[in-house]
Amino acid sequence: MTGTNGKQIFITKCGGCHTLKDAGTTGTQGPNLDQLMPPFPIVKNQVIKGGGIMPAFKGVLTDAQINAVAKYVAQHAGK
Repeated sequence: MTGTNGKQIFITKCGGCHTLKDAGTTGTQGPNLDQLMPPFPIVKNQVIKGGGIMPAFKGVLTDAQINAVAKYVAQHAGK
C-alpha cells in the first residue's frame, strides 16, 4: 500500500474488522470506533502494537501511514 490517505488506509486495512461511519465500514470483530472514540495517541499505539486479535501494523504500514490512519480515526470516530 502506498500513500498517506488515512481514510483509504482505514477502509483497506481496518474496515473489515471495525465500524466507522465516516469510512462506511461495519466490521464487528474489533471495537466499534464510533462508540469508543479513541484519542490519537491510543489509536497510534494500537495500530503499531496491535492487541487482542488485532495484528500489529508496524512494519506493514510506514510511520507516515500509521500517523495518517490514527489521525483519521481520532478525528472522525463518533462524528
